[in-house]
Amino acid sequence: MATRTVGIIVNGATSGICNRQHLPAALVPIIRDGGISVGSDRVVPHLLLVGRDAGRLEDVAKTFGVEETTTDLNAALADGGFEIFFDAGITSKRTELLRAALNAGKDVYAEKPVVTDLDEGKKLLELATKLGRKHGVVEDKLFLPGLVKLRQAHEGGLFGRVVGFRLDFGYWIFSGHGSTPMQRPSWNYRKADGGGLMLDMSPHWRYIIEGILGPIRRVVSKGWTAVEERVDEHGRPFRVDVDDSTAAIVELQSGAVGVITSSWATRVARSDLLTFQVDGVSGSAVAGLHRCRIQPAVGTPKARFDPNVDLGMDYLRDWLDMPETLPFANGYRKGWEAFIRHVVAGTPKAADLSDGLRDVALALAMSTSATEERWVGMNELVSN
Repeated sequence: MATRTVGIIVNGATSGICNRQHLPAALVPIIRDGGISVGSDRVVPHLLLVGRDAGRLEDVAKTFGVEETTTDLNAALADGGFEIFFDAGITSKRTELLRAALNAGKDVYAEKPVVTDLDEGKKLLELATKLGRKHGVVEDKLFLPGLVKLRQAHEGGLFGRVVGFRLDFGYWIFSGHGSTPMQRPSWNYRKADGGGLMLDMSPHWRYIIEGILGPIRRVVSKGWTAVEERVDEHGRPFRVDVDDSTAAIVELQSGAVGVITSSWATRVARSDLLTFQVDGVSGSAVAGLHRCRIQPAVGTPKARFDPNVDLGMDYLRDWLDMPETLPFANGYRKGWEAFIRHVVAGTPKAADLSDGLRDVALALAMSTSATEERWVGMNELVSN
């Protein structure tokens, strides 16, 4: 068995998503495990960390045992020893960086949202196709154990005809006033930096919903700012000029209708930070990040309603836990493994730029709907 390396430029290496997921849960474990199998060979990532702050960059490199770093992105792109460019930097810069990487001869992999402008995104896809470059986007949430189980339930016929669904997400992000700092970077709350909950989280909801239930036809939505002032990483108060809470009604091509609610200004009264319930004529299921519970039609109790008496019902007792029948791996790692194999051997990738554009299309459809106060079809923005 031969061993070879694949050079990966990790741009935005000091970002939270790199330090919480891509490095500690995906790339570094792959390296420590001796790479991944590709045919009869082993392929080991060789990392070059790129960031703007040399001091922070060195700290990250030391933490994860990576030897090579640079603050000179142009020099990194000019280095022929690195085949893949990965961007996890600021959203507003992503399109131009991916374009530069493609023109420099790199295959590209990107965090979401992959673009903020669909027309520019389509040009980016055309460029990648013209140059013959491989491309992929991060769609990690479909690999969460709870959602894998939910998809298994659907594929196993639990629901029958789906009649509706409900996706609830959110938790309280502290404003930064007082002794507790914000848990998210301040750029998430500034329009100029590509912030906003719709743009940040709706791309996830697109691939989760369509990956499990099928294509979205149209949406109607509303976004609003619940917490109007926050404090940034330097202790400076600033006005929030993007949405931090959203609600949407979603109609699928199948005719099923669902509701999405998301907020960074809500306290959790659910079984998990994310819950996704699907109801069908033959049964229902509700998934969190790790667990999934089901209630088939034959196990559905007859609900009673009495406004005058507390019946003391425990509605959760009649739900059954889905068993774990598959080993689960970190979603970021699975995405990286699929993309590396795609680059090295041409095997199928998990998701590419066209998927990333459709992810963004849901966010922009929701934004357009909120602004123009109307239903917006996905096909107004991208084709299926």
